[in-house]
Amino acid sequence: MDNTRQNIIKEIAQELDCGNDCYYNPKTNELITIPNFGEMLDENEFRESFGAEFIKIEVLESFQSFKIMERFIAQIADKQFQSELENILERKKPFQNFKNRIDNSDYRQNWFDFKQNVVEKIVETQLNR
Repeated sequence: MDNTRQNIIKEIAQELDCGNDCYYNPKTNELITIPNFGEMLDENEFRESFGAEFIKIEVLESFQSFKIMERFIAQIADKQFQSELENILERKKPFQNFKNRIDNSDYRQNWFDFKQNVVEKIVETQLNR
């Protein structure tokens, strides 16, 4: 994969993580990001305004993010910490509590790297359709 495409994939993954939907034109490498407002954006109006063929890559659904957290937990070597995180996912507010626990652990950077890698693979798959 060429460097430009890898940079685009990385940028899209970062934008998705910030809550932005992304519109990518593979012919020009143009990327437009818009905060995800659910169904408030009229896709037809967007396409009329920009007139080009854009591939829309949407913010991950909650269940997708949850699966990424589960996959991360499964690969942690520290069984005690792994168990603690598994329990967090079973309780109320799993996203908030997972974030708080990860942010205050030695696994913080590992989590960010893991999530970025997984989201980049998701983006690459969507762009290759």
